[in-house]
Amino acid sequence: MEAYCLKCREKREMRDPQPITMKNGKPATQGVCPVCGTKMFKIGKTPAHA
Repeated sequence: MEAYCLKCREKREMRDPQPITMKNGKPATQGVCPVCGTKMFKIGKTPAHA
């Protein structure tokens, strides 16, 4: 899954994506940038939430 890395300022393929639920109850996916190791988030429902 692709997400925007704020540190690299580029879209990259997310490593270790995990479906999570944010504090406001909305679904999101959290992972790690393969280049710099920063946490990445993609807000919205994904196939992993099913």
